[in-house]
Amino acid sequence: MAIAATDRTFARHVLQSKNPVIVDFWAPWCGPCKAISPILEALSASYQGRVEVVKVNVDDQQRLASQFNVRSIPTLIAFHGGHPVDHMVGFRGREGLEAMFAKLAERGPASMSKQTPRPAARPGRLKRARR
Repeated sequence: MAIAATDRTFARHVLQSKNPVIVDFWAPWCGPCKAISPILEALSASYQGRVEVVKVNVDDQQRLASQFNVRSIPTLIAFHGGHPVDHMVGFRGREGLEAMFAKLAERGPASMSKQTPRPAARPGRLKRARR
């Protein structure tokens, strides 16, 4: 079953999720969004415990839509370990959605403790401002 996310809950439901997540950016007036919804629900049930589905209403959550550069809906973004790893713009049929779920499920749960640390800046590589 899909979970509705807001600015306040997005990090908890998506970025901190141990399971891979597919985020559906949608709007109630969008025809293709309405067509994709029952397929996402069915696939969510089939992949329960392996892939989560989170829905973001772009009309209500414009900041999130802008943050992820959503320009057209439906837009699906797949996350693993808190990072986007795949995306799909528009409705490409059930087969395209099934492929996205299967590919994401193959990655398995993310180990949040094994996130890659940011590399430290190397001294001598930084440019100094001219005076």
